[in-house]
Amino acid sequence: MRHYLLQRAGLGVLVLWAAFTLSFVLLQVLPGDAVLIKFQNPDLGLSPQQIAEMRQAYGADSPLWQQYLHTLVAMLHGDFGYSVQAGVPVSELLTSNLPGTLRLALCGFLLATLLAFVLATLSRLPALRGLRNLLQSLPALFISVPTFWLGIALIQLFSFQLRWIPVINPSPWQGLILPIITVAVPISAPLAQILLRSIDEVSTRPFVAVARAKGASEHYVLWRHILRNAMLPGAHRGGPAAGRTDCRCADYRNGVWPGRSRSADAAGGEQSGCGGVAGGSDDLRAGFCGDQPAGGSADAAV
Repeated sequence: MRHYLLQRAGLGVLVLWAAFTLSFVLLQVLPGDAVLIKFQNPDLGLSPQQIAEMRQAYGADSPLWQQYLHTLVAMLHGDFGYSVQAGVPVSELLTSNLPGTLRLALCGFLLATLLAFVLATLSRLPALRGLRNLLQSLPALFISVPTFWLGIALIQLFSFQLRWIPVINPSPWQGLILPIITVAVPISAPLAQILLRSIDEVSTRPFVAVARAKGASEHYVLWRHILRNAMLPGAHRGGPAAGRTDCRCADYRNGVWPGRSRSADAAGGEQSGCGGVAGGSDDLRAGFCGDQPAGGSADAAV
């Protein structure tokens, strides 16, 4: 058991390092860097010399290998630098944005689990035998619907048609309802499919046949024997499904709702540091080496 846990932990560290390295390489391939994007704005009135001083202050003019090592070591120590765009420590951005994303992800996963269980159970109830094919086809429909379209459709239905959820200035929990549904629907599809297959497999086991031979009703057999044993494969599959809980579409397409993904997308659009690796700040590090400016004329210019 210890060997297995160590192996999994080592693979996790390797994946994080690979993601960090890939993000670094992709951002360096793009033209320009976060400092240039920020300070080359003509409205700021900075001269080329002042911009060069800013790049030096943020470490963006260092060799790539030095930027890579410096940023990697700093991140291992929990130092994510300063945001070029916001001008505040990245840790503050993470502190303000991450809780909202975690709340959305947790609620979305719980709703997805409940939805998968309800679909699988209803499709096997004897009273709903005529609707079995329809209920079994719903998971395939859920996983094939584009998430961005689902978010827009939910806004159109519940906000503009039914007027149940306000679009402008909703309460904290009102603003979470539509994003939670958008996150839960595609996640529930594979969970429901696995649970359906597990129910069919358990239904053929000898102990189920014995329970039926003793005169137990179909409802009793389903709830007492089949579902209890069919839940194990679904619970095992729930871990990877929780890891793939994707809040990005819900953050953006279900209204402008603050979360990690908004900050990560902003960081990517500004060619800032490894936003995806560290959880999505606006910048993380300018040019992957963005310590806060050391001071001097560069600070005075800004």
